[in-house]
Amino acid sequence: MSKVLIIAEAGVNHNGNIEIAKKLAQVAKECGADVVKFQTAKLDSLVSKCAPMADYQKQNIGQEKSQKDMLEKLLLSYDEFVELAKFCEEIDIKFLSTPFDIDSIRFLDSMQDIWKIPSGEITNYPYLKEIANTGKKVYLSTGMSNIQEVESAFELLKASGTKDITLLHCTTEYPAPMEEVNLNVLTTLKERFDCAVGYSDHTKGIEVVVAAVVLGATVVEKHFTLDKNMEGPDHKASLEPHELKYMVECIRNIEIAMGDGEKKPTKSELKNKTVARKSIVAKSNILKGEVLSEDNLTTKRPGNGISPMRWNEIIGTVANRDYEEDELIEI
Repeated sequence: MSKVLIIAEAGVNHNGNIEIAKKLAQVAKECGADVVKFQTAKLDSLVSKCAPMADYQKQNIGQEKSQKDMLEKLLLSYDEFVELAKFCEEIDIKFLSTPFDIDSIRFLDSMQDIWKIPSGEITNYPYLKEIANTGKKVYLSTGMSNIQEVESAFELLKASGTKDITLLHCTTEYPAPMEEVNLNVLTTLKERFDCAVGYSDHTKGIEVVVAAVVLGATVVEKHFTLDKNMEGPDHKASLEPHELKYMVECIRNIEIAMGDGEKKPTKSELKNKTVARKSIVAKSNILKGEVLSEDNLTTKRPGNGISPMRWNEIIGTVANRDYEEDELIEI
């Protein structure tokens, strides 16, 4: 099994503060993530002044305002992203940011070699064309979409120059209810589009992410924060550092545990075979020349004698010597 790419999604959990963003990058590195991901946007290009907040956003920030007013305090400037990308390079963790408008695609183009397209842009034709024109690898989240919408975006990207697409299953709710995760969609996407698949998770906890890896996800993405009690729309549905670290450890253990699929005794099992298996032994004392039968034979540990699978071969033969009770039968 090849190594799963683990994206630690900082998103806007920096609350518009470059120092918090750097701290998030440092935490992602310390927790063992491969990538730390942010979100880049020009506010006026992202959202109109009349766009409402989502219900989870209203609940998490404790007040109702427009999306624009909420996001105004959560976005970093382009200059700050240049600084942040340099910092990530210095601490040796891959920087990635999701663009939410065409200007941000063009800004980020020289800073990263892959794209992560968010679920909300899967029906944005001009956006998808701009991404495809770069020819770079794409991770496409598919939250809120049906299979026809996924196909339209997939084919558009392919036709416009994208050669490498990984489809990420996603349930766009924060947190996502377990009954709406539908993790088997990973198999559907893999079979329908004959491409790599991944999973962008919004559930509480880490078990669904680990299950996605077992089902073949080649990349996983999970929101994290410094503290779930921080003010902002996404903190409560994010992992804290100790949880992120545990998730990474679980995924790496699962990668090892998946193995190569060949059924055979392992190195550690071989030394236990004779201890755990049984052999054909004398059920009672047997005299030389006595007929071996179910009355005077049984099976017991250890397994270093004749295998009980040869039972019918032994029954009816004649003892070639005297045997004491529990002694291994020989032929």
